[in-house]
Amino acid sequence: MSGHSKWETIKRQKGANDAKRGVLFTKLGNAIALAARGGADPEMNFTLRLAIDKAKAANMPTANIQRSIDRGSGKLGGEQIQEVMYEGYGPGGTAILVEAATDNLNRTYPEVRLAFSKHGGNIAEKGAVAFQFERKGMIRVVGSGDDLMLAALDAGADDVQESGEESIIYTDPKELAKVRDNLRSADVQVEEAQLTWVPNNTVEVTDAATAGKIMRLMDALDSIDDVTATHVNFDIPEELLAS
Repeated sequence: MSGHSKWETIKRQKGANDAKRGVLFTKLGNAIALAARGGADPEMNFTLRLAIDKAKAANMPTANIQRSIDRGSGKLGGEQIQEVMYEGYGPGGTAILVEAATDNLNRTYPEVRLAFSKHGGNIAEKGAVAFQFERKGMIRVVGSGDDLMLAALDAGADDVQESGEESIIYTDPKELAKVRDNLRSADVQVEEAQLTWVPNNTVEVTDAATAGKIMRLMDALDSIDDVTATHVNFDIPEELLAS
């Protein structure tokens, strides 16, 4: 999973450096609206609580958050937002899952397909790529070492990976809320918790040209307002990313 945790770090850094705050807020708002379809009370809807926590971490205004909840729960009327997953292949045969939240599939699908085709990839049939991934809960925490490893396992984690001064903890998706709360009770500093797709195997990319094409594809996908998350199976070495 090392490539996956590295991609999560890259996405977070890209988001932190993204000057287009409006685009980021649109993505976060779509994720909140989608989650709110399962209930507008975050105390009863853990998926909504996660989406709100992520929006607050990005300093999204409270009014925007509430508007997104109202939109998803149907209070504002209009077209209902829906979740869709696109599967595709990137340069070098890398596998990519694209999660989107949209009120217009006729807008979103062409945009995603164009991003793939312009950057050396292609959209795949449903199920052609997803089988290479597994649904997991992911928790990013501050700290590393044996003590944290033991605390995570005691909290119910499946796996722990160190990433610098942080660690990435993986859980059964149904256990994400419980593990997160157990970690907080054990005084572990939780930075983020979310559901994600983790590749069963990773493809190491060692060619600089291929790595460049992949990153341009990922930038194109991330620039689409309706795209809420991307999941990949590639692992690009740090020196290639730096270049």
